[in-house]
Amino acid sequence: MPTSARFRPRRLLALATDSMPARAYLGLVAVGVVVLFLAPDSPYAMAPALLTAPLSFLPVVLPFGAGTAGGGAAEVAAAVLYGGWLLLCALVNAAAFGALARRPDRAPAARPRRTLLAAAVDNWPARAYVAVVAAALGTFLYAVLLSPDPGFAGIWPLIAAAPLSFLAVAVSAPAEYSLPWLGTLVFSVGVALAGLVNAVLIGRLTRRIGGPPSRG
Repeated sequence: MPTSARFRPRRLLALATDSMPARAYLGLVAVGVVVLFLAPDSPYAMAPALLTAPLSFLPVVLPFGAGTAGGGAAEVAAAVLYGGWLLLCALVNAAAFGALARRPDRAPAARPRRTLLAAAVDNWPARAYVAVVAAALGTFLYAVLLSPDPGFAGIWPLIAAAPLSFLAVAVSAPAEYSLPWLGTLVFSVGVALAGLVNAVLIGRLTRRIGGPPSRG
């Protein structure tokens, strides 16, 4: 196992800020937050949530969020909690980009390129995420292929594999109108690929945070 059980918050923060890809990502999120405040009713107001996905969508299944009803102190508290959650999600995603940008500490003599994909299955956080995506995708396929009323089953794989899963929706939409089964196939493959990308990022981040200290 290339990872350790110890979690190092300082290394997470360092990974989120010490590389150009990570800083560029945080800058993009900051621009999205500015757009959210300037045009809260525009479609672009979803930018912060999309950019910090998939973790940012977790409150969908929790009883709190920016749109919590009640007004007054309850609404302010919910907005503050959600804002803090988005910040944490942004830092985690930025750290994942930072971990992906860093070169391995030691380059073995004959390492195939498939080691990049190995990060999606050789640690428990990535495996758990893959299991979540597989369960969401399996629920979707069962609802579409076997259930008489699929309803909104597609929302679960969409959320689990966000943000790239939204591209799967855009690509599968044209096929859905002509051949529904083809649209389902394209969407399922797109979600699987989006989940694989996220799993690799999670795995690389886990290695960097849980492994021994490194330089560079």
